[in-house]
Amino acid sequence: MTEERASIAYLGPEGTYCNEAALVFADKLGAPDAELLPCVSFTEVFEFVERGKSTFGVVATENALEGPVTATLDNFAFNSSAQILGVHVLDIHHCLITHPEATRDGILTIVSHVQALGQCRRFITREFPSIATVPVASTAESVKAAMADPTCAAIATRFAADLYGGIVIDDDIEDRLGNQTSFALIGRQGASSPLVGTRYKTSIALFMQQDRAGTLNMILSEFAYAGVNITMIQSRPTKQALGDYMFFLDLEGRADDPALQTALNCLRLKLREVKVLGTYPVD
Repeated sequence: MTEERASIAYLGPEGTYCNEAALVFADKLGAPDAELLPCVSFTEVFEFVERGKSTFGVVATENALEGPVTATLDNFAFNSSAQILGVHVLDIHHCLITHPEATRDGILTIVSHVQALGQCRRFITREFPSIATVPVASTAESVKAAMADPTCAAIATRFAADLYGGIVIDDDIEDRLGNQTSFALIGRQGASSPLVGTRYKTSIALFMQQDRAGTLNMILSEFAYAGVNITMIQSRPTKQALGDYMFFLDLEGRADDPALQTALNCLRLKLREVKVLGTYPVD
């Protein structure tokens, strides 16, 4: 029987940074011919994976300049049972892209994904101080908008400019060098990572019974007692009441490591929910 061709859902259209990350993951999976399925939002990527419309999905989790991608975190926390199977950090280099017939003086609007606009805020303020900025669904969508309107400039990748016939009039316009975005490869609930490494991380989401003094210290203590290293911790509102928060943590090790299992089982006795988001290689 012929093995079914793998498919990867990503935030489209073709030409986004998420598209680039999907190509990287396809190579890591040993599936360079994987079918790439563009989605209109990260939420739709999660839905494609959970409904079996795609084998895998790729979602952005955090940017070095703008911080966590809240749409992704909220899906992991509240809406989805998808598992993280792998991570990849992509270097981000933004370009200002226009229609071939556009002029710099004729630019009236700059469009891009809200994250890209935020990452190029200094450039926009310095070079186009009186120009309106308009967020769109993706960086690739911004290039399509620029190709339809010579008064509109896009912020996106050189890859997207080449793909849609745009002209790069400025490159490396991000506010700081070292701009990077972390992307996660996701699969359906119960899936184990098809990727192999020598070091692993486990991501979890923790929900408190109630907000009370010492809860965070108790959480940290359980991992300290078990000898588990926490590499990242951040809070997010639960969307149930003002001041009600939950926590995301990244931990060194696999979820089935005895020390990590002990810490998680102790927390399950003290917290409302301990949600394991996935175990995956980091090298």
